[in-house]
Amino acid sequence: MGDAPEDLMKERAAILAATLPHVPFDGWSLRTIQIGAKEAGFDESMASLAFPGGVAETIDFWSQMSDAAMQVAYVEADTDDMRFRDKITFLVRARIEAVAEHREAVRRALTHVSRPSKASKGIRGLYRTVDDMWYAAGDKATDFSFYTKRGTLAGVYASTLLYWLDDRSEDSVETWAFLDRRIAGVMRIPQRRASLRDATKYVPDPKRFVRMLSERLREAGAR
Repeated sequence: MGDAPEDLMKERAAILAATLPHVPFDGWSLRTIQIGAKEAGFDESMASLAFPGGVAETIDFWSQMSDAAMQVAYVEADTDDMRFRDKITFLVRARIEAVAEHREAVRRALTHVSRPSKASKGIRGLYRTVDDMWYAAGDKATDFSFYTKRGTLAGVYASTLLYWLDDRSEDSVETWAFLDRRIAGVMRIPQRRASLRDATKYVPDPKRFVRMLSERLREAGAR
């Protein structure tokens, strides 16, 4: 994961775990990561050694670890007899539950990646997540639907994640109901080869996605 040497994986994971509790109070910054490094038992300089890309790389590493946790949860669950839509629903929920302990850190991470200078990295992370979901569920598509499926799921996952950020219902039951509605809506899309014009409307526009994130986060911050 990331650009650091493989032998730093344990250090990276330890620093991230120690950093996350500080993010709600101090935000995502090099200083916060340095505090995490010290609390993990390292010298402050290990923060830059483990994450030479700074905050952006640390957030991306967290995203990759969360993707891995989602896949582990899926493998450990009894999914063989699930309908395909239920597999996708399970994966979206598992991905959110992988970060559920650090809701405010997620909010602040989204604020960071929604900045124009960081948008491309955020979009790549989103694509990686939904790509992992489709592969885990067993999708083998190689035609144009490969892209439309990922574009559609990106919209479902992103909107569900944003809904969850403001959900205070017990056990996030309102978020899971919202997810079920979104999945049901997607499944109503005709299962046929759509025309290029119809299909492309399900492919996310990166600028639009970033704008949506920024607007929603501003609304959340104003509450």
